[in-house]
Amino acid sequence: MAKSRLSFVAILLVVLAGILTVLAANNVAALPPALPVAARWLAIAAIAAAVAPRRSLTLWIVVSMLVGIELGHDAPGVAMNFKVLSDAFLRLVKTIIAPLVFATLVVGIAGHADLKQVGRMGLKALVYFEVVTTFALFIGLAAINLTKAGVGISQAGVKEEALAAAPVQTAADIILHIFPENIAKSVAEGQVLQVVIFAILFAIGLALTPERPRRVMLEFCESLSEVMFKFTNVVMYFAPLGVGGALAYTVGKMGFAPLLNALQLLLTLYGALIAFVLLILLPVALLARIPLRRFIAAVAEPVSIAFATTSSEAALPRAMEAMEGIGVPRRIVAFVMPTGYSFNLDGTTLYLSLAAVFVAQAAGVPLTFGQQLLMVFTLMLTSKGVAGVPRASLVILLATVASFNLPAWPVFIILGIDALMDMARTAVNVLGNCLASAVVARWEGEFVDNYVEPDPQVVA
Repeated sequence: MAKSRLSFVAILLVVLAGILTVLAANNVAALPPALPVAARWLAIAAIAAAVAPRRSLTLWIVVSMLVGIELGHDAPGVAMNFKVLSDAFLRLVKTIIAPLVFATLVVGIAGHADLKQVGRMGLKALVYFEVVTTFALFIGLAAINLTKAGVGISQAGVKEEALAAAPVQTAADIILHIFPENIAKSVAEGQVLQVVIFAILFAIGLALTPERPRRVMLEFCESLSEVMFKFTNVVMYFAPLGVGGALAYTVGKMGFAPLLNALQLLLTLYGALIAFVLLILLPVALLARIPLRRFIAAVAEPVSIAFATTSSEAALPRAMEAMEGIGVPRRIVAFVMPTGYSFNLDGTTLYLSLAAVFVAQAAGVPLTFGQQLLMVFTLMLTSKGVAGVPRASLVILLATVASFNLPAWPVFIILGIDALMDMARTAVNVLGNCLASAVVARWEGEFVDNYVEPDPQVVA
């Protein structure tokens, strides 16, 4: 009852603050300048009081966004000093990148060293994953280049500090830059692609190692990945401070224009995900002769769970059960679905390609088509194996933009709407993995078209 009262009071104060702000902005009534400001701060305080009992990180990020935006609008000079909060949060996130990418990739590759036993199914599944996620990346690139959602932010006010011009590189320089000469140096410099190449080669070597030493190292990497998951959880508790400080600085320096670009980015993502489902997943389902009505009915619940919770893991048990229920053999579901959670993140990979170019557009840094292709290649590798990490996309995005000498401040604009973006991309991740299991089953000739679930009472 108390929660509902607080929510009702918060809604009333938000409406009142909105009315007073509109009246003052249009000079409809002779209001004291301090009155709309006080009303907005009172409304934010009421929202914070209503959110406090729920202990939701997403809700606190929203509150911190409101505080940062209001502070940047009302006191730009003071707001500029809060950039230190976003910088501190950014440094914490950067400490996650190298160990997380290394551990998850090694476990994802070497942990499936039994692919020799799985044989054709494993190879077909991995080929399918890479083809579909590549399409997702290119659709993301096409969408953001079409809408240009990030263009104009750096011209919205005072320009961001100028970036050092990148030296001209030959094709040989670019190729050599991919390969690490010193892994410690690569980690220290944030060269995530070099860390990825090292992790892949390390994982291949580990997979070829005899069982006993392989198991020891694999258990170490599994433990490291689990620790980094928890470490990420701890760091994300600082996200409200980082987002609030970043938005206070951004609005104080550039005004409200970046928020309009963020809305445009959100609409671009949803449009791109819809296009991906209609142009890629639907034709794949038709080519594989998947019964669409049964498939849609089966995936409706797990996709809804993923959309509501923004967690692929929450939907995994129901998704596996649903795929078995439409005729995919259990052994295929048990292999393809968990493997897909590491290698087939369609929604996340599309989002990453879109968001990385948005950062470049926001910073006013033009990228050639070749640079965008290299970025796609980087994202294709770095997005593998981190499905279980909260806010994994933020970690990967920061790593990628750093590799291309792009500034990090536009990422905080994205983080402000990340919860809304996460819902859609997680739902597409689950949908893509469900379809992958059905396609591989059909490819193996084991999809049961007229499958009827056994009656539990008869089985008993």
